[in-house]
Amino acid sequence: MEVKDSNGNLLSDGDAVTLIKDLKVKGSSTTLKRGELIKNIRLTSKAEEIECKIGRSQLVLKTCFLKKA
Repeated sequence: MEVKDSNGNLLSDGDAVTLIKDLKVKGSSTTLKRGELIKNIRLTSKAEEIECKIGRSQLVLKTCFLKKA
């Protein structure tokens, strides 16, 4: 299964990605800002989602809002 970012670049476990849009986190008052660098991502069983750790929170993000750093 190939996982691609918003620009069509292939992603793999351990890559770093950058947000291309401000995202509100469901169930929380925090907002992830555009341009924020997220390191050490993990791929999931779904091609359009990745897992990452931001601070102490474990999040699942859609790849359409990410670009490879």
